[in-house]
Amino acid sequence: MHPARFGLFLLPDDVKIAIEAARRAEADGFYSVSVNDHFYSPFGGPRTPQLECFTALAAMAMVTERVKLAPAVVAASFRSPALLAKCATTLDHVSEGRLILGLGAGWQVSEYDAHGYPFPPVAQRVEELGECLEILKALWTQDEPHFAGKYFSIHNGGNNPLPLQRPGPPIMLGGSAPPMLKLAAAQASILNIIPPTSNGKDFPNDPIATVRFDMTVMKNKIAQLHALLQSSGRDPGDLELSGLVLLGMSRNEHDSGLRDMAKQLGFTDYEAARRSPVALLGTPSQIRDTLAERIADTGVTYYIMFASNDESWSLFANEVLPHFAT
Repeated sequence: MHPARFGLFLLPDDVKIAIEAARRAEADGFYSVSVNDHFYSPFGGPRTPQLECFTALAAMAMVTERVKLAPAVVAASFRSPALLAKCATTLDHVSEGRLILGLGAGWQVSEYDAHGYPFPPVAQRVEELGECLEILKALWTQDEPHFAGKYFSIHNGGNNPLPLQRPGPPIMLGGSAPPMLKLAAAQASILNIIPPTSNGKDFPNDPIATVRFDMTVMKNKIAQLHALLQSSGRDPGDLELSGLVLLGMSRNEHDSGLRDMAKQLGFTDYEAARRSPVALLGTPSQIRDTLAERIADTGVTYYIMFASNDESWSLFANEVLPHFAT
């Protein structure tokens, strides 16, 4: 099993804030920092500040030395595959080999419509993502890369310098739909398993999908993934499993703020929220126990967490992270 790893999902609306958050995350011992890839924030609207993903991560890379840079996740359709390969390669150099390239098929239809991007059905978007991965890997490894697909092609493409990580940065796909599971089994190093976003919302903004995505559903998705890995000749242990979670912590297990977080996610039952694979709610000792149980039960070892407040960040860094240090 992979070692337990913990990353922070950040929503900086200013470059200076992004830089300071990255410095703090590294000093606190977190494995990675993540930002999302949108024209405007899913947690706001068209006028909500939103930094460009690769540029923000490059600024964060320049002030850190160890922490990984893991976009969660890049919308592959916002950039052509060749441009995406170049952006990722450059960030891999800026970070001296610390990029984990998180990729997804895109989901927030409103920003596609607003900015003139086509938004085909999810099956086509995943097919396009598959071709994008083929082109990325060709540009990262071949001297004279060629690829002719249904949606994209390159002819004697060039991508010099090559990434520092060879044969390229680890690929982390984000999603849980059957086509994404199949693609992850064939192409990914990490799968970040999240509730479905096919209705144009992500899990913090979709209470119905969040509540439905319980531990039974999560484990069924993992079983499907393992079957796909075995049928493709890969050992299931080769693919690292990841989850995106809301982190809410307090020293007081009866803290009303924890119950409020559960309600915001769509749960009327606080204990049901604590059992949800997309939430980590409770005291430091409860979170330690929950994580140990989940890792043993599911094999999910890489948690990318959105800390609901500064107290949650600090408590996790000081009283949970050391427990899982290797």
